[in-house]
Amino acid sequence: MQTTPVNAVFEGGGVKGISLTGAVRAAELSGVVFNRVAGTSSGSIVAALIAAGYTGTEMKGIIERTPFQSLLKRNLLFNTKLIGPAIRLLLYKGLYSGDAIEQWIAELLYAKQIRTFGDIPPGKLRIIASDITNAKLLVLPDDISNYGIAPDRLSVARAIRMSTSIPYFFDPVVLRQSAKERKKNRVKAKSSYVVDGSLLSNFPLWLFEDDVQMGVPIPVLGFQTVGRTEAQPHRIVGPITMFQAMFDTMLNAHDERYIEKQNRVRTIKIPSLGVSSTQFNLTPQSSMDLYASGLQAGEKFFQSWNRQAVTMKVSFTPRK
Repeated sequence: MQTTPVNAVFEGGGVKGISLTGAVRAAELSGVVFNRVAGTSSGSIVAALIAAGYTGTEMKGIIERTPFQSLLKRNLLFNTKLIGPAIRLLLYKGLYSGDAIEQWIAELLYAKQIRTFGDIPPGKLRIIASDITNAKLLVLPDDISNYGIAPDRLSVARAIRMSTSIPYFFDPVVLRQSAKERKKNRVKAKSSYVVDGSLLSNFPLWLFEDDVQMGVPIPVLGFQTVGRTEAQPHRIVGPITMFQAMFDTMLNAHDERYIEKQNRVRTIKIPSLGVSSTQFNLTPQSSMDLYASGLQAGEKFFQSWNRQAVTMKVSFTPRK
């Protein structure tokens, strides 16, 4: 079978990101070899697993044995109906800590001997996050140097924690800067709050623009979940449920986002089957249905994939 190296970008979408792994498997079956990978939010998890050496089949196994509801953990004190979550939100700025997600992905990566970006070839993995204190987009690991941290020493699991911290749903990651670093980077705040990368760039196809401009003949493929959850309207009865509706609306707004005509030929669109971004209580069958959706969408895409067209006819939206 002919193999083709590609640079791949994975869109964020919360729990819907499960479907991305099915499309990864379809890509592998079509002879695709992943060269460089990038992602936002749940897309950063898939990208990191690929960079660590996981295959689509191995990722399917991870999905089968992971009860995603277990990633939503908080102290029993904050489980008191209505009052508990509200108090936690006030104290920590999130309904859940996000620690369980970081630990989960850290264990998966360590199984492949990956801890920091220094354990991965330079430029192999890029992750998008949002610094809401300084109102700027972060491309990790490179941009972490602005906070006095060496890029190759940044924990990959920590970067994913930043990228997946849905505002108000998970606690933001707080980066503290020394006076020296603040003066160097011309910022006044002692602490920066970092949250989900989807706020600023949920589908960063522009990340590999430099490669294309330099004439590197490697196709760029986008993996994107599509489909709204209109059949499941949100029931808003208080501030907590209102915040949850806001999270889901924010992420789903990206699903139908316009993609330039030139980019459509290189984007695998994966039906999300009506699953919402924060629907962590998925049944095992629903998880497998999402995986199958990605596999089917990927197989359909690669049946008519024109490698040369994808390599030559690319267009990027400039980074703002």
